[in-house]
Amino acid sequence: MNTSAERFFGSHAALPVMPEVGRRLLHSLDDDSASLSQIAELIGKDSTLSAKVLRLANSARYSPSHTVATLQDAAMALGLETLRNLAMAASISGTFPKVNGLDRERFWRHSIRTAGYARLLSKLLQGDADTAYIAGLMLRTGQLLMAIREPEQVADVESHASEPGSRFSLEMHRFACTHADVTAALAAHWQFPGSLVEAFKDANAPLEIRPFSLLAAVLHLAEVLADAADQRQDPIKALQVAVPELVEHLHLDLDFLRLRLEGAGDPGADVDLLLH
Repeated sequence: MNTSAERFFGSHAALPVMPEVGRRLLHSLDDDSASLSQIAELIGKDSTLSAKVLRLANSARYSPSHTVATLQDAAMALGLETLRNLAMAASISGTFPKVNGLDRERFWRHSIRTAGYARLLSKLLQGDADTAYIAGLMLRTGQLLMAIREPEQVADVESHASEPGSRFSLEMHRFACTHADVTAALAAHWQFPGSLVEAFKDANAPLEIRPFSLLAAVLHLAEVLADAADQRQDPIKALQVAVPELVEHLHLDLDFLRLRLEGAGDPGADVDLLLH
């Protein structure tokens, strides 16, 4: 673990606590017997979370043929994977306070996009799409802890992060660690699976790590794509400029990726339903 990341954990008592429902949803990733009805029942234990999931399920992005009135309706309309992903997004975004130095809506729109792009990339590369979604959702949460301790420094980094993928190097220069390093430490504190903790830690520079981690590579690529969307830049050109060696290493078919991205739409379109 990057020791420089530890300074953002001055008081473990003050760290965000992952909600119990979110923790159980995470553990359900490893439970092949988890059913739609069980996931819906679990979400139903948290009324705030339930309300957010229902709002999202009724949004234009999911184009329901009729009003989704209950979590069981949502389960049938969305399917297990999407239902769990929406619930995790609502749970994790609700765990962290608003902090100075970061625009909350912009931050979570970026995180939801990172999650969506990580899922899409993972499917293309035969990875674990469910885990990639959760990891993408979490990737920048370490930056929230950084902003709580050093808001002006984080705001300054964000003001200079105009090139997709540049946040990693800007933070390393400024803090001797990145948001991904701090997220790795938080994930360890939250007792996430070791594979996820390692992927966060390796996401800074996945080509430098042995053995190579597909999940870390997917996370890095997904953040570049989310940056490009945030800055209204062409996503494929952003990858070609920011991470050409990683694209080549993974043998990514960029023409096919562009088609998939266009077909997927904007994963962060409904972030306001998530936050209010």
